[in-house]
Amino acid sequence: MKEFDRTERIGAELKRLLSTLVRDEVNDPRLANITVHEVRVTRDLAHAKVFFTCFPTDDEAAEQTRLLNGKLAGFLRHGLAQRVRLRTIPQLHFVFDESIGKGERLAALISQAVGRSDTSTREDADPEELQADGTPS
Repeated sequence: MKEFDRTERIGAELKRLLSTLVRDEVNDPRLANITVHEVRVTRDLAHAKVFFTCFPTDDEAAEQTRLLNGKLAGFLRHGLAQRVRLRTIPQLHFVFDESIGKGERLAALISQAVGRSDTSTREDADPEELQADGTPS
């Protein structure tokens, strides 16, 4: 079994090229902060799902997805065809990647829960039993 499948190699190359194409060739300010995270290519290389996010805010995700899946998908596909030596260039399907936002929310909940447990431990302890740094002895 191969360590790095051909579709994964092609996906990694398409990700690299799409990142530079979006950054350098797309002049739409609504797409200025797009970050391409992953490109998944089907085995027959007919289709590619491009997962992206936008920093710092994800408020315009639906609008950005609509723009990217419109005429811009053909423009980017043409740009890929000029830079990649493949018999067929996959159809690009852009998908907003919500995992980054979900991860941030989860991290905030964890830190909030840890903060509550630290304060409840300190409040429950007898003040005479606390060490100099405020932790229970």
